[in-house]
Amino acid sequence: MNSIGFRHGLRLVFLFFFQVLVLKQVHLNWGDFNYISIILYPLWILLLPVQTARWILVAGGFLAGLGVDWFYDSPGVHASAATFTGFLRPFILSYLEPRGGYNRVPIPSKAHLGLNWFVTYASIMLIGYLFIYISMEVFTPALLGTILVKTLFSFIISILMVLLYMFIFDPK
Repeated sequence: MNSIGFRHGLRLVFLFFFQVLVLKQVHLNWGDFNYISIILYPLWILLLPVQTARWILVAGGFLAGLGVDWFYDSPGVHASAATFTGFLRPFILSYLEPRGGYNRVPIPSKAHLGLNWFVTYASIMLIGYLFIYISMEVFTPALLGTILVKTLFSFIISILMVLLYMFIFDPK
C-alpha cells in the first residue's frame, strides 16, 4: 500500500474510533433541547484524493456509515447519509473547482486550496450529510422544522470540530 493510501486509511480508523468511542458519549442537550449531534467521521470522505473514483467514495461511505451504525444502534441511518455524501462529493468538487482545475491539487484540503475554499466545501458537504442523517433518523416529513433546526445546530458544532481537526492535523 502506498503512503497516501496508508495515510487515508489511518485517518479513517482514527475518525471512526473517535466518532464511536468519544463523540457518541458526548450529549449536548439542555432539558428538552436535544437538537445537537456531533458528527466528524464524514471528514474522511471529504479528504480523499480528488481523483478518487465515485464507486470508491460511495462504497467507502456506505461501509464507514454501516460501521458507525453498528456502534450507534441505528440501522442504516449513518450508512445512508455517508453513501449520499460519497455520491454528492464529485458534483460539489466540480462546482467549486478553481480556475486552474485540480491538476496540481491532490487532496481537497485547507493546506492545498485555502481556508475559505475548504470551509465552503466542508460546509456544503456537512450540511448535506446532516440533513440526510437527521431526515433518516426522524423519518417523517411532518417534522421538517425539527429536521432543519437539528441540522442547523448539529452543523454549527460539527463544522467547528472539523475546523479544529484541520488546524490540529493539517496546520499548513
